[in-house]
Amino acid sequence: MPAKSRFTRLDAFTKTVEDARIRTTSGGIVTIASLLVVLYLVWGEWADYRRIVVHPELVVDKGRGEKMEIHLNISFPRIPCELLTLDVMDVSGEQQTGVMHGVNKVRLQPISEGGKVIDVKALDLHAADDVASHLDPNYCGGCYGAPAPENARKPGCCNTCEEVREAYAGASWAFGRGENVEQCEREHYAERLDSQRKEGCRIEGGLRVNKVVGNFHIAPGRSFSNGNMHVHDLNNYFESPVQGGHTFSHVVHQLRFGPQLPEDATKNFAGKKLAWTDHHLNPLDETQQYTDEPAYNYMYFVKVVSTAYLPLGRHKNAKLNELQSKLPHEAISLGAHGLGLDGSVETHQYSVTSHKRSLAGGDDSGEGHKERVHARGGIPGVFFSYDISPMKVINREERSKTFAGFLTGVCAVIGGTLTVAAAIDRGVYEGATRMKKLHQR
Repeated sequence: MPAKSRFTRLDAFTKTVEDARIRTTSGGIVTIASLLVVLYLVWGEWADYRRIVVHPELVVDKGRGEKMEIHLNISFPRIPCELLTLDVMDVSGEQQTGVMHGVNKVRLQPISEGGKVIDVKALDLHAADDVASHLDPNYCGGCYGAPAPENARKPGCCNTCEEVREAYAGASWAFGRGENVEQCEREHYAERLDSQRKEGCRIEGGLRVNKVVGNFHIAPGRSFSNGNMHVHDLNNYFESPVQGGHTFSHVVHQLRFGPQLPEDATKNFAGKKLAWTDHHLNPLDETQQYTDEPAYNYMYFVKVVSTAYLPLGRHKNAKLNELQSKLPHEAISLGAHGLGLDGSVETHQYSVTSHKRSLAGGDDSGEGHKERVHARGGIPGVFFSYDISPMKVINREERSKTFAGFLTGVCAVIGGTLTVAAAIDRGVYEGATRMKKLHQR
């Protein structure tokens, strides 16, 4: 026998001699079954360790002076682009200026002709086609009593019809069809407007605004301030030669606040969809509203909640993300604001309630709510009023368990399975032995 060491008496796993061991067929079957069970349960532990879960938490949003992007795609099948105006206003009611945007006006054929795209034009006051390049360089058009716009191509002058319209809006004057205005007659503004009367329009693109309570609206005619009131020049809208007039029937194809979730964020490593992508939906997408009344108003009251998605392994690129956060927002292209270099996404979810009314007043007896009485007056159009929630939702991707937890689970599976298998084998062996003794009697 080998010499005993000082650790011999500490051995908790005492051994039996080979001659004292009995091997049975039932024991072999139980051993194979237990090994299969161990392999199956260990694989389950590994799959559970590799599984990614998202833990949401609710915190107070402490951000200050931040920007927010609004991306919209809205079609108006019964009003031409020439009449539509997009205005962005903040909580004080003042119109936001210097807003970074990439909004386009898309002219659409009449619905009877298929509603296909005719032309796409950027929503810019002084686009290239507004420059009267054919005029004498010394030409200085009059503004017809209104002060020249500050951003006129030639200071103190109104050389285009668009600049005359802008001057009238700055003076809070209605413009109409531009009769007897040299610039508009030269550019055939009235004829161009009449030729587009039966067309539709789609407003699409994005804009970056201050992250404060505010609203944006799409309404007819040039907007201007009259005292403390924000009003629009509605003459061309209501004085329409089209039968039935223009209306604000519309389809909200998409409206979101912040960047869209990247495609790779919606896929799990096993090809399954992550649970938190199921509820991040834009409730106004594919919303349709229809009316035959020109003087009609739609209002959407939106509650915006800041939402962050922090992917697994984001700490590897934490320094890059920190450098990106120090860049001025003008250096970040439209649509990329909120997309971190580490894969994180700073976006927004929202809930919405809607309200619609006729500007002629009356009640909603036609919809079964005769107790709901509307006031008279207002501006026809589609208005979105958004409020910023003081809370923020953070969704963190994490492993369902640590590696230490995985090892603990594997040990528990092996130990538990072998213990149960030993008990089963012992029971089978004892039962077989007693049955033999009974038959021998």
